[in-house]
Amino acid sequence: MSQIDWIILFTTLSGIILYGVFQRRSKRSLEGYFLSDRDMPWYVILFSIMGTQASAITYLTGPGQAYTDGMRFVQYYFGLPLAMIVICIFFVPVFSRLKVITAYEFLEKRFDARTRSLTSFLFLISRGLSTGISIYAPSLVLSSLMGWNIYITNMVMGGVLIVYTMTGGARAVAHTQKLQMIIILSTLLLVGYLSVKLLPEGKGFVHALRDAGEAGKLNIISTGMKNGSFDWQDKYNIWSGLIGGFFLALSYFGTDHSQVGRYLTGKSTRESKLGLLMNGLVKVPMQFGILLLGILIFAYYSNYKAPVFFDQTKIEKGLQTASRDSLLVTEQSYQMALQAGNHSDASAYRLQYKEVLARAIPGEDVNDTNYIFLRFVKDHLPVGLIGILFAIIFLSAWGSIAAALNSLAACTVVDFHQRYLAGNKPVDAYRISQWYTLGWGMFCILVSMFAHNIGNSLIEAVNILGSLFYGVILGIFLVAFWIRQVKGKAVFLAALVSECIIIIIYQQNIVSFLWLNVIGAVLVLLLGVLFEIIFRVSGNATST
Repeated sequence: MSQIDWIILFTTLSGIILYGVFQRRSKRSLEGYFLSDRDMPWYVILFSIMGTQASAITYLTGPGQAYTDGMRFVQYYFGLPLAMIVICIFFVPVFSRLKVITAYEFLEKRFDARTRSLTSFLFLISRGLSTGISIYAPSLVLSSLMGWNIYITNMVMGGVLIVYTMTGGARAVAHTQKLQMIIILSTLLLVGYLSVKLLPEGKGFVHALRDAGEAGKLNIISTGMKNGSFDWQDKYNIWSGLIGGFFLALSYFGTDHSQVGRYLTGKSTRESKLGLLMNGLVKVPMQFGILLLGILIFAYYSNYKAPVFFDQTKIEKGLQTASRDSLLVTEQSYQMALQAGNHSDASAYRLQYKEVLARAIPGEDVNDTNYIFLRFVKDHLPVGLIGILFAIIFLSAWGSIAAALNSLAACTVVDFHQRYLAGNKPVDAYRISQWYTLGWGMFCILVSMFAHNIGNSLIEAVNILGSLFYGVILGIFLVAFWIRQVKGKAVFLAALVSECIIIIIYQQNIVSFLWLNVIGAVLVLLLGVLFEIIFRVSGNATST
């Protein structure tokens, strides 16, 4: 990057950090630290929800996902608006009426302490690990493209935001997310405009869409049908999006405290609901726009020569091995195929190049989907804009990570420390909360240090990890809301059995990951009812 880009990068990041540090007007209490005294308006809640959900992974790998697989990933979000309505009807009023600090306090009131602790524990595992990936993912791409040390990048990516998250709590998180989202969305609009301007003279937005459509990239709606039957392993289709995506969104926004904690900060139930409903309206178009960037980048490279491989660092590693000649010959064949306009052969040579590279540097991930967007930015966008785009990688990462750290600390303090460790002893809950925030920050950075070769798109990796737990957690809450006859012992056992079944299904690759959310929730519902019947029959038999 140029000196101007570096100045813009550091100025933007420093400004956000200082802005977050100075957002420290909450009371020195648990509600002040974790819920900002419940005084947030709906528009801050909206930006906070969006900033928590849309991590750096969304902006880094979303365009690359569309570049390689087309627009069908947008179907993943089709169930989200409906989920927002259900949450506003059933979840928000209960959480608001009980004045809970974490979502899982409700489960102890409805079931027992054991069920509350299990659900909170499942959340801590899934959110702690996924936050580590959220740190690692942008660090990996930045270190590869810029030649930065991955471990130092991890520490900077995760460490700096701990300063304002630890000191400012939920208020600092919410207000910095508001500013971050404004900067991010404005910049992405500018990138989309410039990517069209970079097309050859006489070609514009319509031509870009036509080129992408001819290549099969505008596959916004797909049925999931294959050879006359439904393909349950197809990741993105209208049914997995509407049904699986609905259950995933219902669990994520309704039971994952990194999101629940955002709308519990609302100054009224109306403000919380409005923030959620607006998210349901905005999220799908926003994600569509992010994927559309990938389509525009594809159109650009359809008119100009695309790199045979987008991760330059791995190319350089491969060229230093005995496979150097094979890589050079394959790249030359790829360029000749592009020159002749034979895109089918070019795709075959690109695949061959990956295979040779995989043999040259064994143990390295040769999926370059995650590098497409930033490689385009680095190679083709003007000075100044590159700096701000690299800044939004940090900003978007910080937005989701900060909210995650705040929620992880909240659940640890409220669901475990106060419940099991503090007892009746007087404690400085505010200070303990800050230390738990620091502790979880260090844990997530540690996870990022050991994360390697995630595979596929990073945006998929995070959603797969969540889907292993979200369905079961959602099932517990659905039983709590809708099946009053089921008690704590039955739902606790149902959750344990269901989680084991979900892990087995995933390991056996029986269905695509979105369906795990549906299966997990339904299993807990059915098994909860079954176990309750068994326990009652057994209890009646014993009493007689």
